[in-house]
Amino acid sequence: MNQMNWLAIAPEVVLLTMALIVAMVDLWVAHPRRTPTYLLAQASLAVVAILHLLRFDAGDTVYAVQRMVVADPMGHLLAFFATLATMMSLAYARPYAADRDMLKGELITLSMFSLLGICVMLSANNFLVVYLGLELMSLSLYALVALRRDHAQSTEAAMKYFVLGALASGFLLYGLSMMYGATGSLDIGEVFKAIATGRINQAVLVLGIVFVVSGLAFKLGAVPFHMWIPDVYQGAPTAVTLMIAGAPKLAAFAITIRLLVEGMSGLAQDWQQMLILLSVASMALGNVAAIAQNNLKRMLAYSTIGQIGFMLLGLTPTVVSGNTLSAANGYSSSMFYVLTYVFTTLGTFGIVMLLARAGHEAEQVDDLKGLARRSPWYAAVMAIFMFSLAGIPPTVGFYAKLAVLQAIVSTNVALYIWLAVIAVLLSLVAAFYYLRIVKVMYFDEPADAHPITSTGEVRTILSLNGAAILVFGILPGGLMALCAQAIVKALGT
Repeated sequence: MNQMNWLAIAPEVVLLTMALIVAMVDLWVAHPRRTPTYLLAQASLAVVAILHLLRFDAGDTVYAVQRMVVADPMGHLLAFFATLATMMSLAYARPYAADRDMLKGELITLSMFSLLGICVMLSANNFLVVYLGLELMSLSLYALVALRRDHAQSTEAAMKYFVLGALASGFLLYGLSMMYGATGSLDIGEVFKAIATGRINQAVLVLGIVFVVSGLAFKLGAVPFHMWIPDVYQGAPTAVTLMIAGAPKLAAFAITIRLLVEGMSGLAQDWQQMLILLSVASMALGNVAAIAQNNLKRMLAYSTIGQIGFMLLGLTPTVVSGNTLSAANGYSSSMFYVLTYVFTTLGTFGIVMLLARAGHEAEQVDDLKGLARRSPWYAAVMAIFMFSLAGIPPTVGFYAKLAVLQAIVSTNVALYIWLAVIAVLLSLVAAFYYLRIVKVMYFDEPADAHPITSTGEVRTILSLNGAAILVFGILPGGLMALCAQAIVKALGT
């Protein structure tokens, strides 16, 4: 029984229990805005977030459930932010969903089950647990995309997401099965030890790595496995697009670290070459394709592809000239990047949903015309998000990009210096379509005279979201130190 150590997974147990209770309670809720269900869910998520924060503060690493689960600072920190992102997503989505008859118990409970899948992935120390968490998260998101059953575009997006997601899961599962066949273990730590011996069929390992990296690239949305992102982002209800664009990115980052770094760092010289190609291709295609988009959600989808490419850049200097001195610096920079990107994206989609009203979707760039005249405050908040995504100081996006560039340039290797140059040039390309949004808001005539209405809750959270992007841009040291601390402790166990 000591090997089980259920206390180590107490936050996940609480989340599962409360998700089931919320689902049951909602059966008796008749309120059109689902107020009891919503408040109970938010209170439950707040408790889960506090539990993860307390565990992170303790700073210890605990193995549980017969070593299939690891509760370490990296997992707890990412789980805390994933829970926070889910709470914000539900707050932003509630008014939008209520206007479209989508605010049902399923929206809230599936969001909680998706978060549970994310938390399972964040704490996985076994290939089967990784896959279990991945499928729990993915199936919940498939159902959320198809929540508007009478909406043809949403149904089509759900089908595309399901088919391509199943293909990605198959790639990852096949790769993991090959790693199991080569090493004889499903435990990530045991796989690392087996690879370190060097007495294993190298051809089988490399082929397994190809499939694993392909499956991870699908989940991250990296080129050439990106084809689902624009269609799903555009076709899904904006409230659900927000769910897909937020917390799942933290899970994808975490399983990349768990599988490639903690389990297969002995093969780093093989998979880091693949990540370099994925990174450059994603930055190039994502940023160039986004320029041609007039649909705001589609533009943000291609922007996501470019941003994921930049994040992958920090994962590439794993082994440089035979040593791993650059690894922790690169990983912590990437972790900081993905955290700040997620919360910038949440705010961006929050503004998009705010501009939508019953019977009208604010999905075109032209829908932002003259926003500064209709609401100077929301225009300023949206401008902050756009500046951050473009990497313009003093927003946090600038420091995040700078941290990744510093991590790869500090290797003093010509290849990585050239990669930094390419990343800067492609960021300049990206600045065009981000600044286009600012130009449309401040210099074009309003196309819509309808007043912008919002609840006090949404207005407050959006304002705090925008303020956080500025504050962490001016004072990034605290969050960066937390990321570095989490990565160092994860690599040290």
